[in-house]
Amino acid sequence: MIKVTFLGTGTSQGVPIVGCTCDVCNSGDPRDHRLRTSAFVEVDGVKLLIDAGPDLRQQLLTNKIIDIDAILLTHEHTDHVGGIDDVRPINFLNNKTIDIYGLPRTIGIVKKNFDYAFAEHKYPGVPMLGLKAVKDEPFTINGVDIMPIHVLHLAMPILGYRIQNFAYITDGSFIAPKEMNKLHDLDTLVINTLGIKEHYSHFNLKQALAIIDELKPRQAFLTHISHNLGKYEDVVKILPDNVRPAYDTLSVEVGV
Repeated sequence: MIKVTFLGTGTSQGVPIVGCTCDVCNSGDPRDHRLRTSAFVEVDGVKLLIDAGPDLRQQLLTNKIIDIDAILLTHEHTDHVGGIDDVRPINFLNNKTIDIYGLPRTIGIVKKNFDYAFAEHKYPGVPMLGLKAVKDEPFTINGVDIMPIHVLHLAMPILGYRIQNFAYITDGSFIAPKEMNKLHDLDTLVINTLGIKEHYSHFNLKQALAIIDELKPRQAFLTHISHNLGKYEDVVKILPDNVRPAYDTLSVEVGV
């Protein structure tokens, strides 16, 4: 069985946005309060973190996560990697190195931005990290097979991931037919949905729903949501029965 916990479901600025006075940013509904996008996937006892943004410390505490086996990075933008240093307590608590998987370009940026973690003579207490470059081929983490899905974020190649009959796509603006073919026969799909209007580098609601309709998963959840999508209670009313906006701390089970 796969359990997915949404640690964060917001865009790079989160929701509410600093200084914004719109109805969504002023909402009292906790489902409208969104930290930067991240997910925690538990499959056959293996614990996988998808992205590690600048809210990671708060997300780990809120969701009582004390162990991570590996980190799957979609890309290297700060809202997806800025919290990597916050895995240090996980390292020390479990006395283990955490491997990070991502495109070679992404891995290179992580090594540059967190160079102190990879220095020959390390300062005591730095995070213990391994770096694993992902290309086209599926790979395995502790017996769990993972298929990389190549997606475009405007013109920037990024990764989504398929784990058994679950797939996670964020920050996408285009998925080629070859990669769409890897996403058939899903139970659960997570896909980014920035807002209602078209956007140059992210799917909007219409585009996300078209992908969901083509792939026909049993259930689908929207993530990487901005305040421009609207309030949760309003958005949920206009969605198909099998589609819901994700919200922070939501946990879902993936069917067999």
